[in-house]
Amino acid sequence: MFDDVTPRLGLPYVVAAQAQKHIPINESLARLDGLVQLALESRSVAVQPASPVNGGVWIAAWPGPPAGTLMRFEAGVWEAIAPAEGVLAWVKDENQMVAFDGAAWVPLSATFKSLTAAQTPNQANTRLEVLEQELTLSGASVATSIAIPNRAIVLAVSTRTTAAITGAASYNCGVSGEASKFGGSLGVAKNSSNIGVVGPTAYYSDTPVVLAAVGGSFVAGKVRVAIHVLRFDAPASAV
Repeated sequence: MFDDVTPRLGLPYVVAAQAQKHIPINESLARLDGLVQLALESRSVAVQPASPVNGGVWIAAWPGPPAGTLMRFEAGVWEAIAPAEGVLAWVKDENQMVAFDGAAWVPLSATFKSLTAAQTPNQANTRLEVLEQELTLSGASVATSIAIPNRAIVLAVSTRTTAAITGAASYNCGVSGEASKFGGSLGVAKNSSNIGVVGPTAYYSDTPVVLAAVGGSFVAGKVRVAIHVLRFDAPASAV
């Protein structure tokens, strides 16, 4: 026995002897238009948009809908859609992918960040890992709270300006004592990016990445920082 809607996406079925069959078919097409190749306007808008784009989809951050609910707007009407676990979406105002884990929307950079390249039967392993953080900029410099890990080898540190930087003409990306190790005079416009590839460099203590203003101090802006490293684990303890 079928329910009235599909189990994952909630698309209305056309039932036997259905009158006005175009209604459930059009409802299904409208929902598919919103959910297939899902591109979200935002997940951080605190007030329901007054003039939403037709066909636009948001993760509701305003009062009313349950946390994580997708809100789709078309023809003057809002539709609430409960996402299925595993749904992927591109968030336009963040320039990143997120996934619904069944309870919350999680950036893919936080979900898939480590890959074991080789491992022995006794758990010694070599891992490729990416650590990522978005920094809000102010003052002369800002350091990440994530760090290049102790006894890791850095391959690169990449950056992307996610909100236009004001107050500084450009910025450097490096570590304490090496201000531009991963890039100098980097762009302040939204979506400016840099991949600061270096010769494999070992670090022997946890080391934050530092963004330093050039030609003034940071007044506003955001930069996403990704640390690309090789990490190593020794064999497991003997029994």
